[in-house]
This record gives sequence, structure tokens and C-alpha cells, in this order.
Amino acid sequence: MAWQDTVEQTVTGLGFDLVELERSAGGLLRITIDLPWTAPELGQPLPPEQFVTVEDCEKITRQLQYLLEVEGLEYRRLEVGSPGIDRPLKREIDYVRFEGHVVDLTLKAPIGATGSDVAANRKKFRGTLERAADGVQWQVVWSDAPEPKPGQRVSKKRAPVPMQAMTFSLDEIQQARLAPIVNFKGRQAPGAETAPSDE
Repeated sequence: MAWQDTVEQTVTGLGFDLVELERSAGGLLRITIDLPWTAPELGQPLPPEQFVTVEDCEKITRQLQYLLEVEGLEYRRLEVGSPGIDRPLKREIDYVRFEGHVVDLTLKAPIGATGSDVAANRKKFRGTLERAADGVQWQVVWSDAPEPKPGQRVSKKRAPVPMQAMTFSLDEIQQARLAPIVNFKGRQAPGAETAPSDE
């Protein structure tokens, strides 16, 4: 059994998901873990979001240090951490979990579409992740219109911004990550409206 499989078995055996496993030339072994997530039953609300703690990372680190010594794997530094705000999306369950969030996608090959507003050689997209109409594929929805500047008043009479969508299958994705967007007002569920300010 490869050491990568042993690491994954250890992490899952301790009740966590292995998100990413990276080994650099400088001897750094970086392991990214997350708490397991299951999709709620139809009609049920999303469960409250839980986060990996420092204690969780310490527990995994201690276990892996012992395991990797037994395996005889050479490394200089072991780093165990949570995925962060630019979490990679690797499996189908990740796409289900983060539906409605803004994501950064890189395709394996350019889309090659002509006769549309999207350049045929474009491979990178940032937009909202949604399930496609067929219920099998996914799509990313975005607008190329510039975002209004903070504090800028936007007329209610202004025409809605034209949206574009690109449908894709997971096989076509080279890399997908949550877009690292920081909201200093706290986390909100996708699509949640902010309370109007008193002006």
C-alpha cells in the first residue's frame, strides 16, 4: 500500500476527510483536512457549518508523525491544516456542498466556442456554482460587467446586468477552488440578502 493511501486511511479513521496531500521538493509534507459533510435530506435545512480546530490538527499531526516513522517516509516538516477560504473542490460532494458559492474554475482545455461573448481560448472562470438544468452537469454563472465600487449608489432603474453561463462536467475541470472572497460582515448563506442600512 502506498504511503498516500496510509495517510488517507489514518485521517478518515480519525473522523476527518483528506482534502489535499502535497509533498514538496524541500521536504515539506502538507496535509489538508476537513470535517466530513453529508448532503441534507430533501427539504431539510443545511446543517450549521463546522470548522477544523487547532486541536484537531494537533491530533492528526501526532498520529501521522508516528505512522510516517513506521512507514520510513523521509520528510523535513509536517504541516496539517484546514482548507482555508480558497478550498479546492475535488469530488462531486464538494460541488454539492458549495453550490451557490463563488468559485474559480480552470478547464483542462479551452472552451472552443465561437459565436458567443466568451473568448474561444478562455480556460479560467469566476462565477456562482449552480447545478445545470439537466441535473447532472454543473454550470458557472457570471457577469463581465464591472462590480459597483463600495459606497457607490446604484440606480434601481438601471437595466439588469447580463449574465453568462458555462455548463461543464467534472471531467473537464483541471482545478476548482472556492473564490477567496472576504466579507468582514461575517459569513452568510449563499443568496442571503444583507439587511438594509438605515440612511
